[in-house]
Amino acid sequence: MTNRKAFTLLEVLISIALMGIVIVALFSSVDMMQDSNQQLAQYLEKSKKTTNITKVLYMDMIDSDGNITITKDEFSRVCIGETRNSLYALPSAKVCWIVLKKENTLARIEGNGYHLPLRLEERVEIDPVMTGIEVFDLYHEEDKILVLIQQQGKEPISFMLQGIVKPEKKKAPTDKNATTIPPTPL
Repeated sequence: MTNRKAFTLLEVLISIALMGIVIVALFSSVDMMQDSNQQLAQYLEKSKKTTNITKVLYMDMIDSDGNITITKDEFSRVCIGETRNSLYALPSAKVCWIVLKKENTLARIEGNGYHLPLRLEERVEIDPVMTGIEVFDLYHEEDKILVLIQQQGKEPISFMLQGIVKPEKKKAPTDKNATTIPPTPL
C-alpha cells in the first residue's frame, strides 16, 4: 500500500454532507429550546405577577386591625378598615378590593377614610390588578379568613389566613376620679 498524505475529494464531500445533516438537527433543537425558554419566561412573569397580587392581599389582611367587611352584592368586595400595609407610604390606610363591572376587573383602592362609592373630595389610589375575574369570594369565620380568586381560563387561587380576630367594640371610658354620691334620704 502506498502512504497517503491527504484526503481524497470524495472523503471531503462526504464529511461536508454529514456535517450539514448534523448542523440542521442542531439548529432545529436550538430553535425548539429557545421557544420553550420564551414560553417558560412568559409563564414565570405571569406567575410572578399573580404571586405579588396575592401577597399584597395577604399582607393587607395580616397587617390589619381585624376590622374586615365582606360585601357580596353586584360588586364583590372586601374592605379593610385599617392596615399598615400601604403601597403609598401611608402610616395606616383603608384598603378595599373590589370587582369592577368593566371587564370584571379586580382593583385595589387605598386611601384614608373614604366611602364607596367615592365622593368628589375623597382622594384614593386605584390599582387595577386582574381582569376577567369569575370568582372573588372571602369567608370570615371566627379568626380564619378563606380567600378564593378565579380568573377566566386560569387555575384558581385560594389561601387561608388564621389569627385575624374581629375587634371588640370599645366601651365608653369611665372617669375613675369621679365619685358617686349616694342619694340622700328625704
